[in-house]
Amino acid sequence: MQTGVLVNQQSQLDDACAAISRDGLVAVDTEFARTTQFTPRLCLVQIAAGTQIFCVDELAGLDTRPLWDILCAGTGMRVLHAAKQDLEVAWVTHQRLPEPLFDTQIAAALVGHPAQVGYAALVKALLDVEVDKTHTRADWSQRPLRPELIAYANTDVIHLPTIYAQLGKELERLGRYAWAIEDSARLVDPDLYRNDPEGAWRRLPGLPRMPVAVQLRARRLARWREEQAIRADRPRQWIISDRALLDIAQRNPPDESALANCADLPAGVVRRQAGAVLAELAAAADELAGGTDLSQALRPELIDQAELKRLGKIVDEVAKMLGVVPEILATRKDLSALIRGERELRPLSGWRRSVIGEPLLAAVGAG
Repeated sequence: MQTGVLVNQQSQLDDACAAISRDGLVAVDTEFARTTQFTPRLCLVQIAAGTQIFCVDELAGLDTRPLWDILCAGTGMRVLHAAKQDLEVAWVTHQRLPEPLFDTQIAAALVGHPAQVGYAALVKALLDVEVDKTHTRADWSQRPLRPELIAYANTDVIHLPTIYAQLGKELERLGRYAWAIEDSARLVDPDLYRNDPEGAWRRLPGLPRMPVAVQLRARRLARWREEQAIRADRPRQWIISDRALLDIAQRNPPDESALANCADLPAGVVRRQAGAVLAELAAAADELAGGTDLSQALRPELIDQAELKRLGKIVDEVAKMLGVVPEILATRKDLSALIRGERELRPLSGWRRSVIGEPLLAAVGAG
């Protein structure tokens, strides 16, 4: 396979699209910038098809819609590694998602590699090739792109077709190829990448275990922060940090002076946003007075530890039999939710249902 070609002219892109459309197996990676923005900015798309690699400059003013029509046509196979961030930037930029998807990180875990194995580690493990990660933190929005950056970008897709072939063969041998396709397909869901201010509270650690009044205040503040971040196109942590947000929700300051004493809250934020923050707290108080269906989830230490250990042992035994790490089947969080009576859980759906879900349900019923 040759060195990647920088595509920054429309005629080059037309030729690249013709070549890509002829190949059923296409490996894809992206480079993007996000340091100072709320939304990622797609800068480069690397595509390996047949014996060619194309590095498409998304900042060159090209009409790249024909390329994304091909990548998202639902035919052939689109191979990516740890695809979620690539899919997010694809959705934000083009409202399209490459499919059908084969995520080599997901596939690798299903044949016994670590759950979050990196691309370089996987290339080394399978191909005994060292991948240079010198330019991991490069600014991909800078133009012109230096030759060494194009060479680096090339390495992120050059090995994916071979890795796909090796992992696919092993998955077929184990009868798990359909598992990899199913888990990969879960990532091709636009709802994962849409910014929904109403659901922004889900990013806050441990919120469901906090008192209901704190939850209500934090939910309103998280929604407000998300809306502000989207409007300003700045990282949400630049608007107000998680720590500050949760401290405000817990303290419930009645005025600007009390707000200024909350943790990690810069004076500039208090000066500019005090009115908006206090208004959200007041609205949360009204909501609480009107009644709410929120409840406080059990803290981890209040979950039956003997039951949790018993279920964990079942997961460990099945994982050992399959030769995979236990978290591929079910996490400790999954098991705690199962004990609490929740049933809309990953271990209880898809291929996991028969492999681990039914044994866990039987154990819960017998406990």
